[in-house]
Order: sequence, then structure tokens, then C-alpha cells
Amino acid sequence: MNWPTNLRIKARYPLKNKTTFRIGGAAQYFSEPDNIAQLKLLISKATEKKLPIFILGAGSNLLVSDQGVKGLVLKLSAPYFKRISLKNNFIKAGSGVMLGSLVNFAKENSLQGLEFLAGIPGTLGGALAMNAGCWGFNIADLVKEVEIMDYSGNIKTLKRDEIRFAYRESGLKDCVILGAVLKLKPKDKKAIQNALNLYLKRRRSSQDSSYPNAGCIFRNPEDNSAGRLIDLCGLKGREKGCAIISTLHGNFILNKGRASAGDVLALMDIIQKQVKKKFGVKLNPEIRIWK
Repeated sequence: MNWPTNLRIKARYPLKNKTTFRIGGAAQYFSEPDNIAQLKLLISKATEKKLPIFILGAGSNLLVSDQGVKGLVLKLSAPYFKRISLKNNFIKAGSGVMLGSLVNFAKENSLQGLEFLAGIPGTLGGALAMNAGCWGFNIADLVKEVEIMDYSGNIKTLKRDEIRFAYRESGLKDCVILGAVLKLKPKDKKAIQNALNLYLKRRRSSQDSSYPNAGCIFRNPEDNSAGRLIDLCGLKGREKGCAIISTLHGNFILNKGRASAGDVLALMDIIQKQVKKKFGVKLNPEIRIWK
């Protein structure tokens, strides 16, 4: 298949090392556009060729099939998509900005509100797409507006009330998230740092980072904890191939070396069946699964 040479398309590009799980096959096509013009051209060509489009952030809540994905995978990693600026108490940032950089930028400008995201290895775009949150906070609460490009190449700015944010959902589908404006509050820098330290300590003590993983595998059911239900089923430590359910946090599955997506999916199936049988609760995946 012919592509414009300036788009630097890579065929059969391995995705394994583009995810924190370190699992998965290859993308049929892969590209990292330099700017909006290239992104628009890529989307146009993919649509013309009837190729599915996948947007890859930091790959921190993603499981890629062992067979890889058919279509075009786009990663907004160029400096253009990592721009960040400040106006009064508003931060404007591109979707490629890593959450760690965003949190630090806010702290250095004495702005409070993003501390709960400390330690999450994702991008702003990914956080917006899944309405990232924890401990009672969600990024949706900070959004003033989000800029997107639809699959016809049109750029739109959506106000907060135009976006269907919900628990681990945004409704931002069939589009590319380009960036957002976030509204924060002034706060003493030292107080912000103290809050960051507490969140980081809490994350390190409760979440298992001993092996590659994708964070929480399942969404928490209403008024309950997926990790707690998995623990009560006695599933911590259960293994399949090189994948294991964490003994520290039941809602984490770890890649002990050469785990396959099939290994992870098998453990997910065991968890869902056991929790359903014991508690009558259906667990829904929080991670995205690319097939």
C-alpha cells in the first residue's frame, strides 16, 4: 500500500515496547506525525483506505493482541503535541504531554488540582479519553474545554458540558484528542509538593510495580472494589503462563517475563467468572484491549 513518503509510515511495527505491559503484536501501519497537517493527511489516507485508526498514548492501560492490530496506529509524541502554556489559572496542554510533566508544571506555577495524577505513567490525551481518576478525583472535574480532530479532519473545541464524562468514560470516540484547557486553583508550592508526596507514597504502597503491568485491570463496581472482590475469591497469586495476579493488589495482572495477551485474557476470564459466581457481580475491563 502506497503512502506519501513524508508521513514516514512503518509497516508491521511492533507495539510490545510501546505499552507498559510489554505485551502484544505488531501494528499493520504506525506513524508519529510531526504536526496537525501530517495528522490530518494520515487520517484522510487511512479513511480513504478504510483502515481502522488507533490512537496510542503512553500505552499504560492497554493490552494489545498477540496477533497485533490491523489498521493505522498513531502516536502523538512530537514536540508539537507536547506544548504546554499558562494563562492565569488555566493550563493549556497538548495531548502528548506526559502526566508527570503536567503535574510538575502545575506545581512550579503554584497551581493545585492535578496532584492525584502523580505517578500515573500516562499522557493527557489518554487521561482525558478514559477520564482518569483515583481516590475520589477525576480529570473531568478540571476540564474547561477539549480540542479534537474528527475522522473527517475537522478540528473542534468542545466545552466541558458538551463532553459525556462518566466513570472511566469520556464519550470522546471516533476522534483524535489534540489537547485541553484545565482550570486549576492557586496554592502554595510547598503545600502542593506535600500533597504530591502523600499521593506518591500511597500509590507505591498500594499498587504493584514489581513487573510490567497496565494498572487496574477492571473498573470498580458501584460502591465496591474490584481488587477487594478478587482478593475475597482467593485469586491473588494465580498464574497463567508468565502472567500472574498480583499478591499485593488483586486488580493488577503482572507480566513476569514473556506473558502473552492470551495469558492475561485467560486470567481476566477466571477473575470475571469467579467474582460473578461468588458475588453475582460482573467486572468490566478498565484497560483497553486492541484486537
